[in-house]
This record gives sequence, structure tokens and C-alpha cells, in this order.
Amino acid sequence: MSKTLVPKTLSKLQDWTFTVDYEGIAWAVFDRKGESMNSLGRRPTEELDQIVKVVEEAKAGEIKGLVLISGKDSSFIAGADIREFDGYDTEDKIKDAVKGTLGLLDRIENLPVPVVAAMHGYCLGAGLELGMACDWRIADREEGTRIGFPEVKLGLFPGLNGTVRALKLAGPIDGMSAMLTARMLRPTAARAMGFVDQLVPTRHKLRWAARKAVLQKRRSRGAPWWKKAMLKQPVRGMLAKQMRTKTAAKVREDHYPAPFRLIDLFERYGDDPARMRVAETEMFAPLMVSETSRNLRRVFRLSEMLKDSIPKGGFKPRKVHVIGAGTMGADIAAWCVVSGMQASLQDLDEGQIEKALRRAKGLFKKRLRGTTAIDSAVARLIADPDGKQIKHADVVIEAIVEKLDVKQKLFAELEKQVKPSAVLATNTSSLKLEDIAKPLADPGRLVGLHFFNPVSQLPLVEVVRGKRSRKEEVGNACAFVTAINKLPIIVKSCPGFLVNRVLAPYMMEAVRLYQDGQPRDKIDQAALKFGMPMGPMELMDMVGLDICNKVGEELDIVPKANKKSKAKTASKTRADNVLATLVKQGKLGKKTGEGFYVWADGKPKREEASYDDAELERLGIELVQPMLDEAERAAADKVVESEDHVDAGVIFGTGFAPFRGGPLHYRHSTDAAAPDKAA
Repeated sequence: MSKTLVPKTLSKLQDWTFTVDYEGIAWAVFDRKGESMNSLGRRPTEELDQIVKVVEEAKAGEIKGLVLISGKDSSFIAGADIREFDGYDTEDKIKDAVKGTLGLLDRIENLPVPVVAAMHGYCLGAGLELGMACDWRIADREEGTRIGFPEVKLGLFPGLNGTVRALKLAGPIDGMSAMLTARMLRPTAARAMGFVDQLVPTRHKLRWAARKAVLQKRRSRGAPWWKKAMLKQPVRGMLAKQMRTKTAAKVREDHYPAPFRLIDLFERYGDDPARMRVAETEMFAPLMVSETSRNLRRVFRLSEMLKDSIPKGGFKPRKVHVIGAGTMGADIAAWCVVSGMQASLQDLDEGQIEKALRRAKGLFKKRLRGTTAIDSAVARLIADPDGKQIKHADVVIEAIVEKLDVKQKLFAELEKQVKPSAVLATNTSSLKLEDIAKPLADPGRLVGLHFFNPVSQLPLVEVVRGKRSRKEEVGNACAFVTAINKLPIIVKSCPGFLVNRVLAPYMMEAVRLYQDGQPRDKIDQAALKFGMPMGPMELMDMVGLDICNKVGEELDIVPKANKKSKAKTASKTRADNVLATLVKQGKLGKKTGEGFYVWADGKPKREEASYDDAELERLGIELVQPMLDEAERAAADKVVESEDHVDAGVIFGTGFAPFRGGPLHYRHSTDAAAPDKAA
């Protein structure tokens, strides 16, 4: 046998290992040094370039194929390293940086031997763009494997010619849908669309499947002819129009331009890959340097900050017991089950428990796929009117009526029943943790777990730390929140905690404006113009006017009725107001069919009215000022650890305009820009 000229390994790599086995298959294993997940940054890309160069320079027959696979437990490649993004602060810098990576992916695509991507865990963004440059893509069916394009959530679209390759592999409808929605696809869905060519049951089958794919010289055929035909005009123009309409129904172009620019790119160049490749970079660069993208990347970092605050290892909850089968308690229990846990539900009213179980099944059908998964979830949600499961629970959450004496009595009994390692938590939104814990022999055990309604949609949970709450208990509560796929934020025990404290002045300002003669629709439109996900009048109707009024009274910020007043903050008096009047009349919002709006078929009846954009912009800025003021006070009072934590809590707890980067970041940015505007 002649001695091979191909190096068996590349010894100086830090993020990849490269070997050529006895069959001539080259294996490139990505295991980024010092990181829990793989992401494509400058060094990993440079090292991949070296690997590709070895394959390019090999003599015919020396290397039969190249396999890209991950050495991480939870990711193939979770995307580009966004920590490096801020260094590219001009369009020219971005174009130069992108140019090199584009060339690398083209070289991978043009290698004379088959290239296989073997995907386990997250394969997102730049990771999927790299995968699409390969000849054959194999993914496992494990629950943690997800495939998709999250770029629009960062104010971008795929910028490594992923737009071109997505259309080539999946066609216009599936390809554009994946990029516009940023959905993380399960492997079966990704294969049905064309992003994956082959599935294996588990990650342990990937290497064998990749070996066979190389030896059999498999190459993806791409989208079928009939999908490719849809790229031609006039069909492409019709599809672009539909996409634009659907996107506009979800987001405003002035707030989130990226999906609209992606549709423009598709409409203009969808049937011309060569021109689309060039135009993609030209349209990507301005988005990358935009304030919207910078702020959305900040929001991503804030979410990572909250996740990183959790103690590693240690507490791993499996069983949850919830006391109180009302809407909140029932939804908490159901969400824990959706997240893979066993949950037991206790209530004095067994009929309430039955109602909760029926409600939960609706959530299971929405969130879980297949009858087996749904049936398993139903089995894991246990009706437990007598509390027999308390002694087995890792987490016990109280979600009963907001009466101090009732809660105190309950926790005094629970303390005797729960196991020593269990988290003991209350979902109170208004009572002091210290007061609830008074009867306990060990008050340091009690923490708050304040969920937001609807539980299945809002990602934040406030972990309330009382004066005597032990650090270990708070850490375990945070670990539980992470285990049910929510974002935990540690807050000090104080009236309103963080989110309600900051949100309430905003809602009361809306009431004041309404009392001073502003139409309810105009107030809501102004909030939407600013970037809020829902207008405050509609939001209060959704939450319940009785609850909003109670929070306003507890925080002492109910608005005074005064038509002549043009004050920009809610009056701190308990004078009668329109909110209290509606509550007295039993008009509590959506749940009673009438509040600020009349509700029909689950939707508010609106008046047909349009308002001047400049006026809406001015009113929207006025509307959020009390929220910004209270956010500053909350930061000063150290309700949470830092200003970044205030921004994170308000964004993920209220939906505060993400593209503005958070209330404090927005205020600092506008304050910094004010001199320039004046000039």
C-alpha cells in the first residue's frame, strides 16, 4: 500500500478535531473550547477553513468524504457567535467579514467528495446555513434536536447565502416560512420541508448513518420540480404579497424591518440565485448595523443572562404539587406537565379540579405532538384533592385566595408534610413573603414563584426572595423555573415586586388619559405605535379590571378624575375613577363581556377610527413615561440585581417593545440622543 499524503490529524486545532479513518472518511468534530454550546465565531471558522483545505488538496481517492459532527451534548451549531457582532459596526466591515465565510461555504459545497452534516441538538442560524452547504444532512429524532432560522428575532435574516440555499432545498413556501417565522422545527418537520435528508432514532446512530452516506455518495436532490416552478413569476409575486400581508398582521415594518426586507429579496431575485447571493449581502449589512438589530441582540443577551444565573447541577425537580385549581394554579400544573414533569393538583372543590384537568388537555393538544405524548401528559397530571402527593413533591406551589390568614395556616400545615429538600413556594402577587412565612418554624424555606397570565405564553417567572429566604432555596426555585423552560428573575419582596410595580403606573396612566378625554382606541393604537404587544386598555380588560384596580390601590397609584388636568403621571390619590366605577358596576373586562370594551367572540369591539401618526407617536411616548420612571425607581431600590435585570424583567414579563432594548436602555438612549436632536 502506498503511504497516504493526507495528514491523519490536524494537531493545532482548538475547536475542532480532524481525523481520517482507515476507510478514507474525514471526520471533523466541532467541540468549541470553553463553551457549553457550539457557535460559529472567528476562530472556529478559521479552523474549519484549514480542514476544508486539507480535503481540497488531497489526491484523488485519498479522502472519500467529509463528515461534520458535534462533540457537544446539546448542539450541532446553535448559530453564529453574536458576541462578535458588535465589533462589526459599519456595513463595509460586515461585508468583508461575510465575504470570507461565504467563500468557505461555497468551497464546502463544491468539494469533489460528498460532505455530510450529522446533526444532534440545536442546528440553528449559521449552523443550518453551514449544514445546507453540505451534500447530505442527517438528524436524529431526539427531543432536544431542533432546526431553524432564528435570525428575524435578532432583526436580521440569514446572511451566509442561507436564503438562496433554503429556497433550493425547501422551495419558496416552506423555505420562506421557516425564515420568516423563526420556528424551531422538529426533525420530522425539517425533513418534510427538505432541510434534512435522513433521520435516525438517536444521536448514537449518526456516525454509522454518516459513514454509509459517504460511502454511497449520497447527495440531496433539493426541492421537487413543482416547488421550484413556484419561484417563477407571476406565482412568486403572488406569494410575496401573501407573505407581506401575513407578516404585517404580526409586526410593524417600522419596528421590525428584517422580515419585510427578506420578502423584498425573495420577490426581486427568487428565481435568480446568482443575483440573490449578491443582493442578500447588500440587504443584510444595513440590518446588521441597525439600532433594531443591536437592541434585539441585547434582548437575546438578557435572556442568556437570566439563564446563566442558575446554579449548575444540584437540584433536579421531577414532581410538582400545586394547591389551588383556579386558572393560575391549573395553568401552572399543566405547564409543568408539558415540560415533562409530574404534577398533582389539590383543591377543596373537586369540581374545580375536574375543570382544570379538562382545560389542561386542551393545552396538551396544542403543545404536544401525537396521541402517545398527549396521553402520557394526561396521565402525569394527577387530581389530588386530599394532598396525598405533597410528601413526594420536589416543589410545592400555593396558588389559593389572596388572604394572609388562609395562606399562613396552609403553610404551617405544609411545613410538617413536605420533604426537607422540597421547594416551598407561594404564587402571591400582593402579600409580603415575610408575613406569609411568620408561622413557619423555618421561615427561610419560603420563596415566591410569581407566574404571569397566561402561563403558557409569558416566559418570565419572578422568584421572590424574602428577607429570611435562604440562598439555597432561592437557587433551587430558579432551577425549577429553568426546568419548566421559563426565565427566572430574582426579585426582592416588596409591593408589586418588579413587573407589576413597573406595569401598574403605565396602565393607570392609560386610565388617566381616558378620563381626560382620549379615546380608548387611540390610547391602544398609541401603545402599538410605540411597540407594545397590546394596548393598555385591552390589556386591562384581559387581566380583569378588578385585579388592575386592586393592584393600583395596593401601590397607591389610582388616577384621579380631572378632565382639565394634563399632568403626565397618575395622581397618587384614592379618589374615585373610571376604573373603580367599572368594577363597582361589575364590568370587569373580557371575563364579564364588558369593561373598557364590549367583548364578543373573545375579541373587543372597536370603533372605526384613524389617527395622525405623529400624534400617536407623541401620545405613545407620553403613555410609557410613568413606566420608565418606575423602572428607574425599581433599579434604585435594588428590587433586582441591576438595570439590565430591570430591562429583562419588564421585557419578558410585560412584552415591552423588544426592539427598544428595555425601558431603561430606551431612556438612556433617548437621553443620549437628545442633544443631537436639539442641534
